[in-house]
Parts: sequence; C-alpha cells; structure tokens
Amino acid sequence: MRIHFSDLWQWKGRASRGVYFLAGFIGCAIKFLLDRAISSVFFHRQIHLIDYWQPLGATARLKHLSRIEINWLTVLLLTALPFIYIGLAMTVRRVRDIGYPVWLAMLFFAPVANLLFFLVLCCLPSAERRSGNDPILWTPSRGLGELMPRSELGSAAVSVIISALLGVAATFTLTNAMGSYGWSLFLALPFFMGLFAALLYSARAPRSASHCLMISLLPVVVIGIVLLAVAMEGIVCLLMAAPIALVLAGFGGWMGHVVQETRWMVHSANAISKSSLCIVLLLLPISAGIERAVNLAAPAYRVQSSIEINAPPAQVWQKVIAFSEIPPPTEMIFRAGIAYPIRAEITGHGPGAIRRCEFSTGPFVEPIEVWDEPHLLRFGVTENPAPLNEISPYGNIRPPHLHGYFVSHRGQFLLTELPGGHTRLEGTTWYSDAIWPAQYWRLWSDYIIHRIHMRVLEHIKVEAETSSLP
Repeated sequence: MRIHFSDLWQWKGRASRGVYFLAGFIGCAIKFLLDRAISSVFFHRQIHLIDYWQPLGATARLKHLSRIEINWLTVLLLTALPFIYIGLAMTVRRVRDIGYPVWLAMLFFAPVANLLFFLVLCCLPSAERRSGNDPILWTPSRGLGELMPRSELGSAAVSVIISALLGVAATFTLTNAMGSYGWSLFLALPFFMGLFAALLYSARAPRSASHCLMISLLPVVVIGIVLLAVAMEGIVCLLMAAPIALVLAGFGGWMGHVVQETRWMVHSANAISKSSLCIVLLLLPISAGIERAVNLAAPAYRVQSSIEINAPPAQVWQKVIAFSEIPPPTEMIFRAGIAYPIRAEITGHGPGAIRRCEFSTGPFVEPIEVWDEPHLLRFGVTENPAPLNEISPYGNIRPPHLHGYFVSHRGQFLLTELPGGHTRLEGTTWYSDAIWPAQYWRLWSDYIIHRIHMRVLEHIKVEAETSSLP
C-alpha cells in the first residue's frame, strides 16, 4: 500500500480502503496538532477533540461572538480548507471504488453521519473491475441482498444489531456531544431506526408486515438495554421515552415494509439498493442540523392545583410559608425516583425573605417577591435541584438532561376565604422544559408537578386543620 502526495489532490481514479483510512487518520492528526498549536500560541486557548463538536461551548451563538473568537474561528476555517479539499477528493475516489453513487460523498459534510460514513468506507471492499487494466470502471454490486445472511433469522439478527449500534452512536452524539434532547432524538431517531431495520431485513427476500414491525421495534429495546448497561440513562427516563419511541419505530417499520414490497414487485432480486439505506442514514443528521440551526426556545408552562381546607386563611398561612417534614411518599412515581418535597423553611419576613423547599434531590431556593398576608405568597426560584434520581444498576448516575433542561422559574400560594371558615388553597408553578416534542413531555411534567403540589397541599391541610382544633 503506497500513498503518493500528488494522489491526495486527484479527483479521478479510485482509493482502496487502506489508503483511505491512512490518509484520513494522518490528515486528522495533522489538523488537530495544527489547531492546538495555533490556538495555544496565537489565541491562548486550549482545544481538545471534543471541542470540534462545540468549539465555544453549548450556549454559544454566532451573533454573540467576540472579535477574538471570530478571528480564532476564521483562522481555523482557513487552515481547514486544504484538508477539506483532500478529504472530499479522497472520499469521492473511495465511493467510486466501492461502486456507490459519487453524490454520496456529500456525506463528508454531514455532522455526526460523516464519522459513521468514514468508518463504513474504511470497511467496505472494492467493487470488481470491468477491465483488469481500467482503474476506474468496475461492476457495481447488485444489491444488499448479497451481503445479508441467507436465513431469515440471520437477516433479522444482523438488521437489529446494526440498527441498534447506529442508534446508540446517534444517541450518544445527540445527548452528550451536542446536548440535544429534541425532535431528532425522540422522533427522527426511532423512526429512522425502524425504517432502516426493516429495509435491511428485507434486502435478501420480501418479508411480511408483521415481521417488519417486530424487527423495527427490537432495535429500540436493544438501545434502551445498552444505554442502561453503560450508565448513560436510568430506568425512569427510558420508560418515559418508550411509548413515543416504540410507536415511531413501528411506523418506520411499516414504511420500510411498504418500500420493500413495492421494490420487490418492480425490481425483484435487486429489491433494496445500498443507496436506499444511505439516504435513510442521511436524513437523521439533516434533521439534527436543522434542529440545531433553529434553536427553539424552551416553552414555558403553568400548573395549578387546589384543595379546600377546614381552617381560616390566617391559620393556613402559617403552614404555607413553612411546613414540617412530610412523611415518606407512598406514590409509585416518587418511589421510582422522581424528586418530591420533604419540608419548607423560611428565613426573614416579607418581600426579600428566603424560602427553602427541601426536595429529595436537593433544595429549591425561593426568594419571596410578594408577601400579602394572609392571601398571596409569590416567590422566584434561583436554584433548582435535579428533577429525579435515576434508577440504574450503577447507583446514582447523572445524564445531561438532569440539569438545565427542566427549570422552575417561580411559584405562588393563593389563599381564598370560603364560607364557614374554610380556605381554598391554590398552588401554582411556572416552569420551562427544553425537551421536545414539548407536548409529549408536558404530559409527564404537568402530571408530576401536580402530584408534587398535592403532596404539599394535603400536608398543609392536615397541619392547618390539626392546629385549628381546640
């Protein structure tokens, strides 16, 4: 295996997988060392491999860059141009070498997918040539059916394993590298995994709709098991995500069955082409890129709960501003790890006083904004604890979504005097949740906050009614 420097700039011809891997590995190493040297010497910044996903951090926005940051990124981009040229030229030659359409080389620019694409190109063998003396012409493979196991069980196993591995890699990239818990993760990924699995499963022979549906669901189950096994996620969040993920994966499997059925009717033995699966894989990074570019603001919601108490407002007020420790929860949702309130303490009196509501995962710090005794207590929230303790074989794990995604902004207690010395006590929470699709996750968050409200309101009711007894 020989590499000539002049070959790196050529668009014509082919590149073997060994040459392609070596050129890519050496090129990435040189580019990384060059970026480290430029960043350290001229801009006094340290750069690591993970920084290529987010050079300026997860919260940076292009319109808020400083002059120094703009200069730094401009220099890195200019020095990257020759590497981009070489990388794209080598990718075109490698794609041509394995018999795929040359336009697939555009995956070189697709975030996330380009890494998987590089690994695939490094593994696939060269296609057969039409002429022993012609370095360009060759006979492309007839279809994926020739690469899949002959048995239906073998095809199913390969489809599930490959789809699950791609799903795990995409999940890790979206959540840990990009910090994204949105449409791409919870909608696009399960749909495309189901579609991909069904198409791959039916590459050798036509499959029934029920079998395609079953095969489309299995990768989602496997992904959940793997995420739990490697301590990336806990049981609670996986169970919450399961309904929407399984439904969309099943829909993707049904779409895969429709596609394969049509192609088998028209093309017979060449049912599923390699280009079909490449197009499917391309859709996910496109979805992630669009979602990242749009950068949706986290929607804000309000949850209100109420209870009637057999005690006057003045009596209830004393239990609202601070209450004693609540007995351990009996509700399954709290015993499964969702954060629940334990007690509340207050320091000071009137606006500016600091109320601390202790939860099972830590305290909410709540500076008082409105003190209208005994009618209204309104407070902001300056500190939020984790919304839950994940259940995992590894104990207390900390996936990224536990911090900064679900945020409580303010809350209040409203006391309304009722006839007969009774009081209606209303608890309200304003919060935002940066996990999409918003309407699906709001079903969970609204229910959880309502259960938290009722745990507090019912405890205040017991304390107020007990203290009002003669």
